[in-house]
Amino acid sequence: MAEADPGIFRGLAQIPEATVADAADLDARLRAAKAPFVVRGLAAGWPLVQAGRESDRAARAYLLEHRRDVPFTASVGAPGSDGRLFYDEAMGMNFRTIRAKLPEIFAEIDAEEGKADAHPVYLGSVDVHEFFAGLHEANHVELGDRSCLASIWIGTPTRIAAHNDFPDNLAVVAAGRRRFTLFPPDQFANLYLGPVDNTPAGRAVSMVDFHAPDFDRFPAFREALAQAQTVELGPGDAIHIPSMWWHHVEGLAPFNILVNYWWRDTPRWLGQPQDALNHAMMAIRDLPEDEKRHWRALFDHYVFANTDAVTAHIPEKGRGVLAPHSAESAARIRGYLLRQLSR
Repeated sequence: MAEADPGIFRGLAQIPEATVADAADLDARLRAAKAPFVVRGLAAGWPLVQAGRESDRAARAYLLEHRRDVPFTASVGAPGSDGRLFYDEAMGMNFRTIRAKLPEIFAEIDAEEGKADAHPVYLGSVDVHEFFAGLHEANHVELGDRSCLASIWIGTPTRIAAHNDFPDNLAVVAAGRRRFTLFPPDQFANLYLGPVDNTPAGRAVSMVDFHAPDFDRFPAFREALAQAQTVELGPGDAIHIPSMWWHHVEGLAPFNILVNYWWRDTPRWLGQPQDALNHAMMAIRDLPEDEKRHWRALFDHYVFANTDAVTAHIPEKGRGVLAPHSAESAARIRGYLLRQLSR
């Protein structure tokens, strides 16, 4: 894969690095963090990291020892795409999706290894527990009492467009090399996001090609770059990406493995804010301006301000959805919404 224009990345601030003494120290840093940070060598002792340091084929062999005998889903790009898994000119995807057993996928990577026009191959967000046996037990970061989703990302040189995620994220490079370029949550407009419902992997992505940014088409991207932070990570290095931070991720080595952990500090039963945004775009966005102003005021009153004045005049037992939520009340609201939306 061609190296990115160094002019874009050389001038960016570096993501700060931290040292951690033990799991308790890492836990405290994660709880206090309001911005991304890097921990070098956090997973240096993992057997998977050691295999990756030996060779790419050793890393693949280690994964094959632990894989479950089930089909995996992989994205296969076109030769000459510079590893960018993105839209095509018709706003479809420039890659195809296949399902195959892991030995078959790795055999394809073996066959393409070293070719200048190799197909990018990418297995994204693979559930570690569902698709591997014993891999987590031998290779994981202690994250205290967090209820984490552990995923593994495997592939040849690839470029994943800037996007964000609702959960907090700790990502560990297990093999190869990755470049992360991060932007604060408020930079969404300067990143020129694409569709929210037609996406490469479920989240809206920046339409800017970071290897060849078109500043005539995307002039405010310069403002995003002024707020950007970047880092290159090697085997065993980890990065914390706080909730809603935008991140552009590149696999720089011929073969790359990343293990990441997602968690939420809020209960899972609260649901996904993106679902509420999507519904608001359907129900409110195209209303007349005076009606939108009214609904904006109601959202401020009930959702964003949500002061005691909202419910002070209502008897506590009669506040319904205005009362503090629990798993049970959230389930009732979800059921009500499903019934309303199905009408």
